[in-house]
Parts: sequence; structure tokens; C-alpha cells
Amino acid sequence: MTKQQSTVTPLPSKDNVVSLTQDYVATLSKVLSQLDGKKIRTFVDTLLAMKKRGGTLYLCGNGGSAANAIHLANDFTFGINPQGDALKVEALPANSSVLTCLGNDIGYDNIFAHQLKVKADKNDVLLVLSGSGNSGNIINAITQAQSIGMSTVGILGFDGGKAKPMLEQVFHFDIQDMQISEDTQVVIGHILMKALYQELKHG
Repeated sequence: MTKQQSTVTPLPSKDNVVSLTQDYVATLSKVLSQLDGKKIRTFVDTLLAMKKRGGTLYLCGNGGSAANAIHLANDFTFGINPQGDALKVEALPANSSVLTCLGNDIGYDNIFAHQLKVKADKNDVLLVLSGSGNSGNIINAITQAQSIGMSTVGILGFDGGKAKPMLEQVFHFDIQDMQISEDTQVVIGHILMKALYQELKHG
């Protein structure tokens, strides 16, 4: 046997980025398979009832969830019905002047609750977006909404945290990953947008 013949060709190593991509997609797919369409139906009915009584949907979240709240407020304002028959909706993290004022004067834990105290009423719905479900400003927002008589809904990750047992409707994905948790918020939001578009167009 020659030296050339005895050389073993090494197996190609798997690229770390390729592995990460495959793992991420697989995890996200597995998590989303837990989504219950009946819960979507219930939330759509809640939002349609809110609309009928002239209520407003308030969304809140921190970090990436704050950006998702603003994103979904856009979708619910226009995407549901470009002709204008959509939802009245407000993303509570959207106004930096309000957030910095409240954070400075009464504390970061109150940046959402105080806005609800000023603006919201019992005809409205609060949707909280949270990975951990434990942020003080999220818990305070839910408590404030309850005191007003609002409906409360959440999209949560990890173990659901303190928020989970407080909410009337919960979309909980038991995944220890903040990015996957934030992905589920947008996916549910987009499903809601399409469902409400369909309901308001054909309902």
C-alpha cells in the first residue's frame, strides 16, 4: 500500500453557524406547534367585542418585546383593514418622552401602569408581551388593568413568571430562550392580524 493510498480523507466538519441555524429553526417550529387555534379564536372574539364597544387595545413589553408591541400596533391599525375599519390600538412603549418622564419621576416599574391609569377604561384590553413574565412594569400594568376592569391577555415565555396566573387569557410557550419567546409574539400578532382582516371583511 502506498503512502497516498493509506491517507484517510477527513470528514468535513459541520459549520457552527449552519448548526445554530438548523437548531434554531427546529426549536421555533417545535414551540409554535404548541399554539392552540382555539385560544386564537377566543382572543379574536375578545378583540371584536372590544371594537364593538369602542374600546382600545393597549400593548406593552420591554426591549425586543417593546419593539414587537410597536410593530403589532402598526399591523392592528392598518393591516387589519387598510380602509380604516381596524382597531383602536396604542403601544405603551412608543412615546419616549412619556417613558422617560414617568421613569424619572415615579419609577420604571410604573411606566405602563400610569399610562393605563390616565387613558384606559373597562372597555379596553391589555396585551402584555414578556419573555419572563416577571418584569415589575408588566406586573404593575396587569394590576392596574384589573383595577380598571380591563380584559388582560399575555404572550409569555420561560415558565410564565408572576404574570401567568394573573392574566385572563395566556399564550404560554415553555421555552428558556428569549429570542424564541419574542418570535412567538410576532407570529401570534400576525395570525391575529390575518384573522381579524378576514373577520372584518367577511364577518
